[in-house]
Amino acid sequence: MTTTKMKKNKVAIVVSDSEESFKVKNKLIERIHQSGQLELDEFFPGIVISIGGDGTFLRAFHQYRNRLDEVSFVGIHTGHLGFYTDWLAEEVDELMEILESEQKRINSYPLLEITTEKSDGTKEKHIALNEATIRKSSATWKGEIFISGEFFENFRGDGISISTPTGSTGYNKSIGGAVVHPSIATLQLSEIASLNNRVFRTLGSSLIIGPEEDLSVHITDSEGTILTMDNLEFPCNDLQRAFFKISKKKVSFLAEKDVTFWRRVRTAFIGE
Repeated sequence: MTTTKMKKNKVAIVVSDSEESFKVKNKLIERIHQSGQLELDEFFPGIVISIGGDGTFLRAFHQYRNRLDEVSFVGIHTGHLGFYTDWLAEEVDELMEILESEQKRINSYPLLEITTEKSDGTKEKHIALNEATIRKSSATWKGEIFISGEFFENFRGDGISISTPTGSTGYNKSIGGAVVHPSIATLQLSEIASLNNRVFRTLGSSLIIGPEEDLSVHITDSEGTILTMDNLEFPCNDLQRAFFKISKKKVSFLAEKDVTFWRRVRTAFIGE
């Protein structure tokens, strides 16, 4: 955690479509208009406030993914599960005091960089906060897994998930992956319903990939392949290869509220 002086005082708000979220948004807007140190700017904000649940937060992240060097995120929880949303609706006044202060504590966490290569050689770069998956919706997916360029295994099954530490508590956890503290710059490869028999064999457990390593996947049958990145989904019938590594960019969170990562995990999955 670092302490930095935030020069930007421009705020953008991304909100879910619930009645409660709009009430919080209207209260925030009123307070921002009354403030002499903050102003609304949806195009060039320094702070992005998400109001809703984790789905809304992911939408906010991807909306401003091209401004990650200038933006810090903060989430207000009005949804069902708010792993990224530490603030409650009734704490708007307290949050405003933090937003108006000159000194703000910021936490920065690693992101996933994805490079896709199509059969014609075309390459595209993407970024994800939580995870990326490669799978098929109605057939067995096949692919060759490489770690830092070295062949590791032939995969047969529903697909694979590559998650960041912050994303390890999401889909990765639901398919048996480990929960990883976000201060550790690693990727995690988890299998989605792999086939393991005398013909097909995989390791069968999640892999934690070091910060200097990378993953590459060679797709042997791209027909019907779907690539997801967080809450975004892309049909990829012509996808030939996908490369995954820790991005040089990071996501920054406003960290004024005293909520540790493990307290957040306990609250989300076990309860107080």
